[in-house]
Amino acid sequence: MDRPREQIEKYLEQMCRTLRRLPQGEIARLAEILAQAREEGRRVFLFGNGGSAATASHFACDLGKGTVREGRPRFKVIALNDNMPIFSAYANDFGYETVFAEPLVSLSEPGDVAIGISTSGNSANVLRAIEVAQERGLVTVGLTGFQGGQLKDKVDLCIIVPSDSMQQVEDAHLVILHAVFLALC
Repeated sequence: MDRPREQIEKYLEQMCRTLRRLPQGEIARLAEILAQAREEGRRVFLFGNGGSAATASHFACDLGKGTVREGRPRFKVIALNDNMPIFSAYANDFGYETVFAEPLVSLSEPGDVAIGISTSGNSANVLRAIEVAQERGLVTVGLTGFQGGQLKDKVDLCIIVPSDSMQQVEDAHLVILHAVFLALC
């Protein structure tokens, strides 16, 4: 077998093992939290950096559009990493660690939900936003990998992908959020 094919086969086998080890109870709890937020008209804030930002945006789209059904409340969902003018203004004027926290101060209310996505669990701006969310009475959720990083001890619910591969963690986050999306449809 040639090297690329071996690498692909190895990655896919490892990914399958990782997916089988996902914490299904915590994933179901996230679906419950979001269902309650929808019923109560609460906002859902998502945020992350790099690939995690893309995942936050993707899930915001899935919740905001994909769950729309006649006669049922809609999700009020915002991916904080999607507003580049605000993002860059806070980064420039107050520091990169404030880019998610400051919009939460402006937009959130007690009972809203904040979902921070960080493969390592140690992204300073995600941690800062979670701290602000806790102070403001939001329900806080973390999606992470590796050993959970600092994020695991700062949130109400932490879903840790059992892998030390950044790529597998990112892939699993999207699988988790697609499963939650389908549970909410």
